[in-house]
Amino acid sequence: MLIADARILYRFLRGQPRKGTHAERLTAFYGPQALDYDRSREGLLHGRRELVELLDLPAGSTVVELGGGTGRNLAFFRERLAFLKRVDVVDLCGPLLDQARRRAEEWPNVRIVEADATAYVPEQPVDAVYLSYSLSMIPDWFRAIDNALAMLKPGGLIGVVDFYVSRRDPAPGAIRHGAIRRSFWRAWFDRDGVFPSPDHLPYLVSRCQTEVMMERAGRVPWIPYVRVPYYLFIGRKRRPVRPVAA
Repeated sequence: MLIADARILYRFLRGQPRKGTHAERLTAFYGPQALDYDRSREGLLHGRRELVELLDLPAGSTVVELGGGTGRNLAFFRERLAFLKRVDVVDLCGPLLDQARRRAEEWPNVRIVEADATAYVPEQPVDAVYLSYSLSMIPDWFRAIDNALAMLKPGGLIGVVDFYVSRRDPAPGAIRHGAIRRSFWRAWFDRDGVFPSPDHLPYLVSRCQTEVMMERAGRVPWIPYVRVPYYLFIGRKRRPVRPVAA
């Protein structure tokens, strides 16, 4: 375990490659970490269980996870997973998806898909789409949100949990991070190809009906007293407005 941790720390310090396609950069960075990815991130990726548990999914629902990686979040559905019609775990990183395929062998209703979150289109509109610590890793994140909303049924749910920093002047009632904190977390994550954005939450709020919105901070493993900001959002796709007859 110590050797594995040392390798992961080395990868963190080295950072994600800057050359190649997005898929190639992800594979080069996460491929050597794939076997230990879940264990190494367990104490850092806060709010995942809560996001999944807050998704209101009746039996027979269809769900898509964009940027699902190793499929770790499937376990947070617990007994509900067996009652879902289908769950698609979508990601660009082949080595992480190999772990997801092994994990999904016991669930015949889970499908593992290697595809781009900004372009993937399921066969039919789905009841829910969620992104867990993947939106901050997608360069065209706004396209991923638009694509998620496009594949939802009217009234369907979109859920996101991720790192973030606030805007310099956030909306009334929202948390404001100071300039040093905003700069620190952007610099901290930049080498790993993670971009905590001040614009995720405002864009989500503008594009759908807010059901749940939380701004929090969670501990960082191995670094006492340091807490990283993250948000949890669940929104509902707005139903089309029917014209009123004259």
